[in-house]
Amino acid sequence: MAKVLCVLYDDPTDGYPTTYARDDLPVIDAYPGGQTLPTPKTVDFTPGHLLGSVSGELGLRRFLEERGHTLVVTSDKEGADSVFDRELPDTDVVISQPFWPAYLTAERIAKAPKLKLAVTAGIGSDHVDLDAAIAHGVTVAEVTYCNSISVAEHVVMMILSQVRNYIPSHQVVLDGGWNIADCVSRSYDVEGMQIGTVAAGRIGLAVLRRLKPFDVHLHYTDRHRLPREIEEELNLTWHASTQEMVPFCDVVTVNAPLHPETEGLFDDKLISTMKRGAYLINTARAKIADRDSVVRALESGQLAGYAGDVWYPQPAPADHPWRTMPHHGMTPHISGSSLSAQARYAAGTREILEAWFDGTPIRDEYLIVQGGGLAGVGAHSYSTRT
Repeated sequence: MAKVLCVLYDDPTDGYPTTYARDDLPVIDAYPGGQTLPTPKTVDFTPGHLLGSVSGELGLRRFLEERGHTLVVTSDKEGADSVFDRELPDTDVVISQPFWPAYLTAERIAKAPKLKLAVTAGIGSDHVDLDAAIAHGVTVAEVTYCNSISVAEHVVMMILSQVRNYIPSHQVVLDGGWNIADCVSRSYDVEGMQIGTVAAGRIGLAVLRRLKPFDVHLHYTDRHRLPREIEEELNLTWHASTQEMVPFCDVVTVNAPLHPETEGLFDDKLISTMKRGAYLINTARAKIADRDSVVRALESGQLAGYAGDVWYPQPAPADHPWRTMPHHGMTPHISGSSLSAQARYAAGTREILEAWFDGTPIRDEYLIVQGGGLAGVGAHSYSTRT
């Protein structure tokens, strides 16, 4: 029997919900491009309920315990005396989320000789040291596409809120004010702007599709160029590199995975080549942008705004400079954890576990590392240092 260690974010401050704002979720038959939604044999949760917090348990407890497995769920993941570190040495399966990542470092993997499977309940497995996973024979899987559209919607929301100066204008209302000039002195139209995405995979392409009706000019860069018919459909301009693209853009949105080639990409040098007054949107991974370079660019006016919901580390400390820098639209890492997305990533996690325990293949599109190397979607999206 296996021990499953699941790291989830804390319950709401006023307790686990007993009621919800809506009674149901829209029915989605398939993802764009035809990939099917998660297909577990059954689920033990109600779609639309809070599944990603500790009490939600991703709806896994009955499934695992009826099979004789042990499930440990915690939000305590930092420090040598954390629940995560105490439970890890005899754990077979680790489940974590990008929103509240349990960082599976090389040191932690070395201390977990029984660990054979690391599952990301969501998208983005950069909190796992992939080189160490490869070296120790650990399979890494994530629920690809489960929240890609959720994140794409968040990106579009952040672009509009930054360009239209929505957050400060809303604050005027909360403060009881009505000074229109204060609100509109930093407000522009998105129409006609040049908007580019760093990476045009599932999320980046979904962002481009959602922006097309705003009558903007769309740019992208990606290691895999899109088919000509998609470029023509969306009237896209392709650039061979991020460095080539950003000088043309009023808005740049980052939708790339974190790997050696993207870590620290948006530093002082690159940001200095952007249009003065451009906006940078980052819902991918915080370490793609240099923390202090972003602060400096906002303070100098080189960037008109920065919005994102990814931080390093996560959760971010109270004194993280992105909390107090000017003209930002930061959120905690929520873009991919809507109640709609949770139903999909909980179901996908169960599908992966069912395959693992039954000895059947895990979907190729879920695999990041398997058999001592990058596999499946991981071979397309990630790179390693080895």
